[in-house]
Amino acid sequence: MACNGMLGGLVAITAPCAFVGPAAAVLIGALAGPLVFLVVALLERRVRIDDPVGAVAVHGACGAWGALALGLLADGSYGEGWNGVAGRYAVCCSATLASSLAQLIGVVCNAIVVSRWPTGSSVSSIGPWGNRVPSEVEWTGLDSLEMGSQAYPHA
Repeated sequence: MACNGMLGGLVAITAPCAFVGPAAAVLIGALAGPLVFLVVALLERRVRIDDPVGAVAVHGACGAWGALALGLLADGSYGEGWNGVAGRYAVCCSATLASSLAQLIGVVCNAIVVSRWPTGSSVSSIGPWGNRVPSEVEWTGLDSLEMGSQAYPHA
């Protein structure tokens, strides 16, 4: 779990790395670590979705947090001339928070695409079982079947 927390911090800072300062980068990474634990606990305990290696928590949740953090924490100190656009990328210092809204729209659109298409419609229509594993595997968990051990035995 600690390694996934560190990886989550790296995933979260990937999107905003060219536009935020060192203090903001530390904040983004520091918040991403606990986010991994919270999302793993939410998925496995509340929603009952088995995520054997925490990929949804690390890459999905922390990636979304990093994209949103770009819209929230870019202060205009970095990003001069990025992608041929004159001026620095600033959100907190600008008159509007249009960039934060743009980041939020991007995160929501990506979540919709990743969660629904193409797997949601095509896999569910294949065979009588669709996208399910046998019930005994559900109770045991896919960790042991896929990875040979439980990913989070104490979670």
